[in-house]
Amino acid sequence: MVKKLSALCAVLGLVGASFAAAPMRAIEQKLRRTTISNRAIHKREDTDPALLYPAYNLSVPVDHFHNDSLYEPHSDEKFNLRYWFDATYYKDGGPVIVLQSGETDGVGRLGFLQKGLLHDLAVATNGIGVVLEHRYYGTSWPTQNLTTESLRFLTTDQALADQAYFAQNAVYAGLEDKNLTAPNTAYLAYGGSYAGAFVAFLRKLYPDVYWGAISSSGVTEAIWDYWAYWEPIRWYANQQCIEYQQKIIDLVDNIIIRQNDSDTTAELKAAFGLPNVTHDDDFAATIAYGIGSWQGKNWDPELNDPSFDLYCGNLTSTELVYPTSKGLIDTVQDIIKKGGYESEIGKLTTPILNWIGWLAQYAVDDCEGSQDTCFGTHNITHYEQDDITQDWRSWPYQYCTQWGYLQTGSGYPDDILPLVSRTSDLEYNSLVCKYAFNITTPPDVDAINKFGGFGISYPRLAIIDGEQDPWRPATPHASPFNTTAVNRTDTVSEPFSLIAGAVHHWDENGLFPNQTVDSPPDFLPPIPVRDVQAQEIMFVLEWMQEWQLEQMIKQYDELKS
Repeated sequence: MVKKLSALCAVLGLVGASFAAAPMRAIEQKLRRTTISNRAIHKREDTDPALLYPAYNLSVPVDHFHNDSLYEPHSDEKFNLRYWFDATYYKDGGPVIVLQSGETDGVGRLGFLQKGLLHDLAVATNGIGVVLEHRYYGTSWPTQNLTTESLRFLTTDQALADQAYFAQNAVYAGLEDKNLTAPNTAYLAYGGSYAGAFVAFLRKLYPDVYWGAISSSGVTEAIWDYWAYWEPIRWYANQQCIEYQQKIIDLVDNIIIRQNDSDTTAELKAAFGLPNVTHDDDFAATIAYGIGSWQGKNWDPELNDPSFDLYCGNLTSTELVYPTSKGLIDTVQDIIKKGGYESEIGKLTTPILNWIGWLAQYAVDDCEGSQDTCFGTHNITHYEQDDITQDWRSWPYQYCTQWGYLQTGSGYPDDILPLVSRTSDLEYNSLVCKYAFNITTPPDVDAINKFGGFGISYPRLAIIDGEQDPWRPATPHASPFNTTAVNRTDTVSEPFSLIAGAVHHWDENGLFPNQTVDSPPDFLPPIPVRDVQAQEIMFVLEWMQEWQLEQMIKQYDELKS
């Protein structure tokens, strides 16, 4: 296995997958950028939240839509949808606040019951905090295996119906004497990333069940060729690093794509320590691991993944960081010439040598077995396992069938040098769709965008995004990365906030009071995060005032009748 790379993957967040076999490591690298991070949940020294919050299950229909041929053959069965809750702060009249765990095991979200926005909202509103697992993740399995046929019930519509059903049927141990189901009790929803888009759709599709929702970094616009993932990185990262990244990737593409000379390509692969990676696209994807770690940045130093800053620090260093690379100077300079950058040999030699050293340190040197086993994605047999333990299949099935988000280099306009190789095209990034599910056509993004896409809007639906998030181009804050999205007025009814300097759903996690830093310049949480979290508490409190007023009006009308 690739031990250091495996650790890096864990830091950046996977899909809660049990990639037991080393051949799946290359697939992990693809998945880690299409989901939310497990790292930004709880610190290692905190009490394990799994010990504090027992798991419960609600029996939920496998198939909510017997009139839709998409789910044929239909099922009358039910399955256990797992959830956890904390009623510590509950008082009569308080809401139930449901955090949708999204495309991962819900256990990873339990830390939010202890600290972070979910906890703070429960305190402020005298509410119950809930973490709800998504079907086909964790232990919430509607089927006995993960064949393509069995995955037919894994759609966003079915999962949305699960969460509506939950609100209408949930029972909370110790509170059985109270009617805590919707619409008798106010239900609010929160989610980040995929789950952020999910709760936005939930609010619009089930407005009589969920009184309000906060969509954080919600990717409400499904996009097949999501090359724009790299654009916020290109804009906001260290510009010297970006310049080197673009030029060196262009140099690589000049050799692999434009020259297409086997001897020069072999020289290039050998220089990067990857002579036995058979496919050029696998090679190009492997050397780009570093640039993809931007998403793991977080405001909390103990949760922040330092990989991106380490990688860019290596590229921009004027010194040779890895002495073992010194013997490659002549080879690297030959590659620079052959790659069309002879005039910049003096400028690019050290960055490439440091890139090679970084890749050896964090990937190549720990590869056990063949390099195709560690870094390849073309072996069909790697995708054929579909028993219930192959939980890596769930999220790829979702993006292959409905969501897209293939982060290509080929999608870049010709006049912009991409951050990743143009060999990273739709065909390459959809290999998992073809080999795992026999899907060879683009996903049905209309099944997602029917809810409003960039323009989704509804009363008591908050849109909170990060300024520097690579997922921002798929959110309602996509402007200026996508001109289809239009900026809006921020109101109490429909909050619309962009967190300055933030990456991926930075409002979700938090600190215990004794962990905060209240003195400049290193405030923790930083001021923009504090501000938006305070704003979220304020508008939710106003939403609850609206709820209470509506209940009073209903009671008055009942008395009159």
